[in-house]
Amino acid sequence: MRTLIANATIVNEGTTLKGHIIVLDDVIEKIVTDPQPPHGIYDQYVDAMGCVVMPGVIDSHVHFREPGLTAKADIASESRAAACGGVTTYFDMPNTQPQTVTIEALDEKFRLAAQSSVVNYSFFFGATNDNASLFESLPQRDIPGIKLFMGSSTGNMLVDDEDALGKVFRLAGDLPVVAHCEDTAVINRQMAAAKAVHGDDPPVELHPMIRSVGACLNSSEKAVRLARRYGARLHVAHLSTAAELSLIPVYTEGEPLPKITAEAVVAHLLFSEEDYKSKGALVKCNPAVKTIADREALRKALTDGRILTIATDHAPHLLKEKQGGCARAASGMPMVQFSLPAMLELVDAGVLTLERMVRLMCHHPAMLFGVQRRGFLREGYKADIVIVRPHSPWQVTPQCIKSKCGWSPLMGHEFQWQVLHTFCNGRHIYDNGVLDQQARGERVAFAR
Repeated sequence: MRTLIANATIVNEGTTLKGHIIVLDDVIEKIVTDPQPPHGIYDQYVDAMGCVVMPGVIDSHVHFREPGLTAKADIASESRAAACGGVTTYFDMPNTQPQTVTIEALDEKFRLAAQSSVVNYSFFFGATNDNASLFESLPQRDIPGIKLFMGSSTGNMLVDDEDALGKVFRLAGDLPVVAHCEDTAVINRQMAAAKAVHGDDPPVELHPMIRSVGACLNSSEKAVRLARRYGARLHVAHLSTAAELSLIPVYTEGEPLPKITAEAVVAHLLFSEEDYKSKGALVKCNPAVKTIADREALRKALTDGRILTIATDHAPHLLKEKQGGCARAASGMPMVQFSLPAMLELVDAGVLTLERMVRLMCHHPAMLFGVQRRGFLREGYKADIVIVRPHSPWQVTPQCIKSKCGWSPLMGHEFQWQVLHTFCNGRHIYDNGVLDQQARGERVAFAR
């Protein structure tokens, strides 16, 4: 099967150029920069005139809820949402039921994904207070890293024993430790104080005061200390405060990656505490969406080398579970379908360049986790490709949402960029509104 993607504006590895991409079966055969499309016989021709062509997005932080929580979401439904949003690879988190904290549970997730995932997949192994001895037995070429909950969140996977934390960082080896950093003791004290004044379910507007800057900073400082003590690779997940940015080394393109890096997620780049007034618990997540100043600091860090990756922390809940305040409403929101259009809006707003966005959403996740032959448009690499068109307004409605939960905090928002085509392993899985639900992604391979 040979496909020609012609007349494209190709954004890749810090450059933008006009050209054409030839796909042979599941790989990129050739990238042509001549003005005219290359002659030849093609089974499929896609005219990308006026469009941007980039690598498929690698979302390194999602919660697809399978197994055990499939009323909210499942691998099939959320991978379809990913495909429609230009995401061709995802790494799923371990707080499912059962939790992914044994080799058997990890194997079961891979089995489920092979059956139903439309795009490429892998799964983090979850750390607990007593399972670090399993790390050396993990299939390290099949998984992106270790997920460590240093703060209590959805799924109750808190690791709070000091000796256990030391073992996680000491025994992780070459696997990145991706840490959820919030100080649970601080949060519990602040929740108790809020309940004393406001009752059992304090207003959601208090969420960023309960899950505060201090709670995040205390925990992130501890994670950084432990990583440095044991020489571990630490990736601070969903960094949400300006204060925490001071802990993160600056990365300069072309240099070796530092051992301590950070992720920003879409929610913290789009929303601020002002949005609780209009959206309520729909924008409740852990760590909390905080001040406008925190959001602006995170946006600035997208370009100054302190934020290495953008992910979604895609976390669907049933809409009825999102009702209430700080104590009652579930934390998390579904974002995987809309992350790319949302970040393209930040490009239009001048927050970052198109080339930088591609680095943060495609190249850097591949580099950080050691993804083999994905994340770049290179000859011989897997043909994971997304084609997006600017100046194509469309509105988020219930009818367009592919996540099983059926809602989005972006409901009613009008985007200006539209995902037209998604190729995954050379297969045209999303074609201008039509999804190939029979497609199956591949298990991601990692270089270790």
